[in-house]
Amino acid sequence: MGRAFEFRKGRKLKRWSAMAKTFTRLGKDIVMAVKEGGPNPESNARLRAVIQNAKAANMPKDNVERAIKRASDKDTANYKEVIFEGYGPHGIAFLIECATDNNNRTVANIRSYFNKCNGTLGTQGSVEFMFDHTCNFRIPKEEDRDLEEFELELIDFGIDEIFEDEDGVMIYAPFESFGAIQKELEEREIEILSSGFDRIPQVTKELTEEEQADVDKLLEKIEEDDDVQNVFTTMA
Repeated sequence: MGRAFEFRKGRKLKRWSAMAKTFTRLGKDIVMAVKEGGPNPESNARLRAVIQNAKAANMPKDNVERAIKRASDKDTANYKEVIFEGYGPHGIAFLIECATDNNNRTVANIRSYFNKCNGTLGTQGSVEFMFDHTCNFRIPKEEDRDLEEFELELIDFGIDEIFEDEDGVMIYAPFESFGAIQKELEEREIEILSSGFDRIPQVTKELTEEEQADVDKLLEKIEEDDDVQNVFTTMA
């Protein structure tokens, strides 16, 4: 298996699936999608993807519909997508994706977490180059689908890696291939269970248990922040 498989396995073994405030974060995704492309999922590919993810997270349909309606209100605050970069304890690189309606608040909070945990908030581009920006899709398993053949059929759309896990079939590709793959899967009438984006570290660093505990302390503080959507590190 390739790096995407190992990355996903590692994320699942950690607290990824248990990150707090999942519905709140999905709600922000809905607002950004509606503000960008309108409230109709038929004509808004980004909104379709968010609704799929909400369904996969067991977000009630009523919650999704209310979020779309609320996002359509001109008085609803828009969220700006912001990336923060820095180094935590023991030289571990952090890349943090946020969605905020108050950038000054978010900057102050993120900086304080680094300062309290012996880390350093970096400048734009200071660690982003250490991560490959990828997109992913999860589709159902099918007994009569040959994954090798399926990968060959879709390789022209940018697929890097495809594999099965307990949740279905995972497809990974470069970030810029998202739209083409989404369109092709929909035209083939293949159900997309969920989709998203990851930052896969090109190189990871092994730590001792004590060192890992230091990094986890910073990681937990960042993940608990309401403005934070995703956190990626180079910790093995």
